[in-house]
Amino acid sequence: MSRIRGGLLVIFLTSILTPDLFSAYKIVGYSGSEELEECLKDSEIVVIPAGLPRKPGMTRDDLFNTNAEIVQSLAKACAKYCPTAKVAVITNPVNSTVPIVAEVFESAGVYDPRKIFGVCTLDTVRAKKFVADLKGVNATTLHVPVIGGHSGITILPLLSQITPKLSLSSEEICSLTERIQNAGTEVVNAKAGGGSATLSMAYAGALFTDALLRAGKGDPVVECAYVESNITEVKFFSSSLLLGPEGVTEHLGFGTLSAYEEDKLRALLPELDRNITKGLQFGKQ
Repeated sequence: MSRIRGGLLVIFLTSILTPDLFSAYKIVGYSGSEELEECLKDSEIVVIPAGLPRKPGMTRDDLFNTNAEIVQSLAKACAKYCPTAKVAVITNPVNSTVPIVAEVFESAGVYDPRKIFGVCTLDTVRAKKFVADLKGVNATTLHVPVIGGHSGITILPLLSQITPKLSLSSEEICSLTERIQNAGTEVVNAKAGGGSATLSMAYAGALFTDALLRAGKGDPVVECAYVESNITEVKFFSSSLLLGPEGVTEHLGFGTLSAYEEDKLRALLPELDRNITKGLQFGKQ
């Protein structure tokens, strides 16, 4: 029987999920660093949501000092006990924590850029929901690519590439872009110190993990995720990816941008590069 292994800080998935998950799979829990090896050993997919949540007035970057150490520690364990696993990082700031994981794996001599992901699925979920609400359509019928990173201005929804095609005014595009970029802060403020996005992030994380599982079976899957990339001048970037059994099969780029999106892309790259550099420097420690 395949096992789905879970720890207090990290969720580990080792086989393909089915609708009868709880009858077909054994669920095993682990807690504490002393059980980390047993939990991680030979895992195929590792999902890391561990970390401090945001509070009102905080940016994702404000979480760096605390969460960077958590991610670095878990990355070292993954590099040691399951070096060939696909690692999906949810812990904020994703723009910096993914480079930390990459640097740790690189230092251990086991880095495969096809297998280290920053989970940005929540941005695409929000983009579809906000567009659907504005236009009175079903969100599940929409595809809205989101590129860049996973914080503030580094989040760039490509509203010119919505499918099926929808007509949006300049005012609607500007308003939607800003709301998608700041949706996490909207949730943090609404919770008034009680935490950040939890259920929606769990949903988005489950969607991305399911995509990795389906791709692992050999089904071609297209998803947006934050990975090492050469499609822009920054080292890590989120864009549409073709996924396969070994992780990223192909970088699909971001197509032709509108003039508005081109301006936003130019504006986000310096901020994203700063976030990446911060993570790489920490990972080298």
